[in-house]
Amino acid sequence: MSDIVVLGGGPGGYAVALRAVARGQSVTVIEADKVGGTCLHWGCIPSKAMLYVGGLLDEVRDAKRVGLDLAVNDVSVAGINAFREKVQNNLYKGLSSLMKGKGIEVVNGHGTVADDGRTVLVDGATTSRHTAGTALVLATGSKVRSLPGVDVDRTVVITSDEATRLPRIPRRALVIGSGAVGLEFASLWRSLGAEEVTVVEALDRIAPLEDPDLSKQLARNYRKRGITTVAGAMVESVKVEGDTATVRFGDREVTVDTVLVAVGRAPRTDGIGLEQLGVVNDRGYIEVDQWQRTSAEGVYAVGDLLPPPALALAHAGFAEGFLAADVIAQDGDPQPIDYAQVPRVTYTSPEVASVGLTEPQAKERVGEVVSTQYSFRGNAKGIIHESDGFVKVVAKQGGEVLGVHVIGPHATDLIAEAQLITAWGALPSEVAALVHPHPTLAEAMGEAHLAAAGTPFHTH
Repeated sequence: MSDIVVLGGGPGGYAVALRAVARGQSVTVIEADKVGGTCLHWGCIPSKAMLYVGGLLDEVRDAKRVGLDLAVNDVSVAGINAFREKVQNNLYKGLSSLMKGKGIEVVNGHGTVADDGRTVLVDGATTSRHTAGTALVLATGSKVRSLPGVDVDRTVVITSDEATRLPRIPRRALVIGSGAVGLEFASLWRSLGAEEVTVVEALDRIAPLEDPDLSKQLARNYRKRGITTVAGAMVESVKVEGDTATVRFGDREVTVDTVLVAVGRAPRTDGIGLEQLGVVNDRGYIEVDQWQRTSAEGVYAVGDLLPPPALALAHAGFAEGFLAADVIAQDGDPQPIDYAQVPRVTYTSPEVASVGLTEPQAKERVGEVVSTQYSFRGNAKGIIHESDGFVKVVAKQGGEVLGVHVIGPHATDLIAEAQLITAWGALPSEVAALVHPHPTLAEAMGEAHLAAAGTPFHTH
């Protein structure tokens, strides 16, 4: 018997396990596939490896701008997939070795929670029972969400599960949904050489969870790259004939060879015996309190199982796992998670990243705000990258910074500084007083805060 049994070995689950052993707890992790979950094997990691390849191709195409005459002789899908698999295998082996070295028992098989709410029955190579001495943590993750009326054949009409392993580069593609997954694959396929890419979004703008200014700028950048974005349109039908599909949306109809359904993910809570616990709501999510505790005694939940405002992001799962383990062990100084302070990152070209409140959210919460932007067009490294992106700062009138939003090169790295700014409630003047290295993209963070503090430097 282990102190903690974790059902699911994705980011949230293995974060619980690694933090718990650091707190002196014994842990058993039950995983139906491989530890690492969707992020490592089907989502975040494989897509980012492929986006790296796409970025290299974009740089080759941009080489003439800087005086280089370069050419790509061939784009090998097999070679790209081999690179992707190498990255994944390295991470998987490292994670497996780490967990083994720390004494975490990993049991492979499909787990079902027994009636006592503390025991998991595992149907694997051999049937086994694993009972938690202190707590059961649910971390079974999510699955791709379907779109009513659209049949996924996994060849022409696909989900992100197939997209990371597609044996071809789409020539004409249509993406349904403009969240991070949809936008990233639209960007990737265009970088890899797709002739036409269309993104269809039902809401009134692409990247609808981001600040409106970022959405507008990303739409402009996509248009320059030859990616068509259509917002405020519902997909009415997808008809597959042979190796193509005809898609109707709004007043338009297009024929493509690949349709990606990217309308989000659904919690994986069915078929694992949770009915008797009474912890699943009518939408299939598991409700928890601020300490990751469900309504069932001794049962916790982390990761994609949680409803909004929780975020279905790997790094949010890490934080939830750490918190659950600390609470179970009654060790450390656990703090509830403020999801507004969890960075949101999208690895498109250009990259998009944000933390804190959007400008509309800030106005709704505090009333008067100060909103400033610093363009990468005025930044030396930004000019080298030929970026027309920006850093946007949203602050309370006369008060702290509430949100930072970045679109441009390395935005997903720059946002780390912004997390400290918003989470610690810094004033624009306090950030403006910090000395940022020159010439760097990070200077843009300082410049935007200088403007917000009323002391603009390289801005009009």
